[in-house]
This record gives sequence, structure tokens and C-alpha cells, in this order.
Amino acid sequence: MAAENHSAVTEFILGGLTNRPELQLPLFLLFLGIYSVTMIGNLGVITLICLNAQLHTPMYFFLSNLSFVDLCYSSVITPKMLVNFVSEKNTISYAGCMSQLYFFLVFVIAECYMLTAMAYDRYVAICRPLLYNIIMTHGVCSPLVAVVYAMGLIGSTIEIVLMLKLPYCEHFISHYFCDVISLMKLSCSSTYDIEVTTFFLAGFNIVVTSLAIFVSYAFILSSILDIHSTEGRSKAFSTCSSHLAAVGLFYGSTMFLYLKPSADNSLAQETVVSLFYTTVIPMLNPLIYSLRNKEVKAAMQKTLRRTFFGCRCHYSFSG
Repeated sequence: MAAENHSAVTEFILGGLTNRPELQLPLFLLFLGIYSVTMIGNLGVITLICLNAQLHTPMYFFLSNLSFVDLCYSSVITPKMLVNFVSEKNTISYAGCMSQLYFFLVFVIAECYMLTAMAYDRYVAICRPLLYNIIMTHGVCSPLVAVVYAMGLIGSTIEIVLMLKLPYCEHFISHYFCDVISLMKLSCSSTYDIEVTTFFLAGFNIVVTSLAIFVSYAFILSSILDIHSTEGRSKAFSTCSSHLAAVGLFYGSTMFLYLKPSADNSLAQETVVSLFYTTVIPMLNPLIYSLRNKEVKAAMQKTLRRTFFGCRCHYSFSG
């Protein structure tokens, strides 16, 4: 019976953001603008780091990867949402839905660990400045980033295997993309085990990474307070402020959504919070890092004054 129910659902209907026709075009233009800024901002950060040798350092190596992750997980969700704004029937195939969920989870989990890797980089830079070039070598940074993506792949694979085993009796998703919480509501069997697994997976990824970030910044704060000059403290704080802003935005929204029982989430809450971390945060991150970073601003000015030819993306860390 489960197999029959499972095979009966070959596509899902996405509820979208609204069923009011007069809002479809304004929302399409709004999110098209947000996605355009996201694409330009994150590709711009990656290009700047690629083109400017002074940015070929561990900090910007991690930043370029963060921009790549933001670009990818926004692109998994937003293009389909834009199409649905101008389509009469907002459908997505079963395979397309599961693929969207899988890759979304890959990059959201990877974002958690990328922010953690960046916090570790800032810890070494401020707390162990004399050993920075020895510790943060290419041989350390590249495997660290590989682990980040591996954690995303492992976590998403576990989740998607569980979701593929579920029989689905309904095909209307009250959301604008295929999310774990929304899909579980469509199952005709008990989802208790999957809810528990999802809660612990989300808890592990969020709590472990946020705890690592908290510990890193506890040491960073202690080191900053030991700096006697006001200028030195200001410089140390400025190197961390952008990362702290990105961490606060991302973890605040994901904790609110995933570290509560699904029954406690209203549809409006799920939609607003999901919109924030799937569309707004990927747009804000490059703005946060570029507007508050003198090196990025200088690199941008330098790049605009020269031709964009002969880019060689090669990171060579000293030490």
C-alpha cells in the first residue's frame, strides 16, 4: 500500500507565497530584483578575490567559498519561485522536488560549517597573530573547506533518504519550495521518526557550529580586551564585525525555524523565516562584507580601473 501511495504522487503543486493574482507581478519583480542583487553581489565578491592578488589570503578564500554557497542555495530556490509567479499551474515533479530539497540542504548545512571555519580563521588571526601564516596554510584551508562541503553532503543525504521512504497521499505543498517540514505534512504514514531525526540533525549542525563560533569569539573578545590601544581594539573589532553580522542573521533564522517542534510553526512564520534565509541573507552577505571592508573596497576600485582579462584563480598562502 505504501508503494502504491508513493508511486501515485508523480508531482507536487506548490502553494507559493500568495494566491492573490494582483500581487503576483509585484512579487515577481521584487524577488527578481533580490535575486539579481544576490547574483551580482556574490559573483562580484568571487571575481574580486580571483582578480586581486592581495586578497589571496585565507580569510578571503573562505569568503569566496561563502559567496559560492550563498549563490548556490539561493539558485536552488529562487528561479523556480520566480517561474511560479508567472505560471498558471505551479507544479514540480517528484524528482525535481526531492532534488531541490537535497541541494538546498547541502548548501544550508555547508553555510553553517563555512561560517564556523571563518570564525576559526578570525580566532587564529587575532589570538595567534605571529603563528597565523604557519597555521592557516593552503594545506590546512583547502581540507577545511572540503570538510565543510562533506558535512553538507552527509547531512543532506541522510535527510533525503528518509524523505524518499515516505509515502505521500497528498500533493499540495503549502509553501513556495520543497521543504522538509512541508513535505512531512503530506505523508499518509507516521513521520515521528523523521521529525526526531530532523530535529537532532538540525540541532547537531546548528548547536555544534554555533558553539564553536561562540568559543572562538570568547577567546577573540578576551584577546581584544587585552589590547591597550584604542586603535588596535577598533581594528580587531572591525575584522570580526562583518562575520558576526552574517552569523547572527543566519543562525537566528535557522534556529527559529528548525529547533522547534513542527507543530509550533504557523504557515506564516515558516514562510517569512524561510524567505529571509533563502533569499534575503544570500543578498545581504556580500553587501555586509564589501561595505564594511576597506580591502574589498580598495580591490573593487582597483579592478574597475583595469581590464578584466587574464584572471588566474590560484590561492597561494604563505607559510
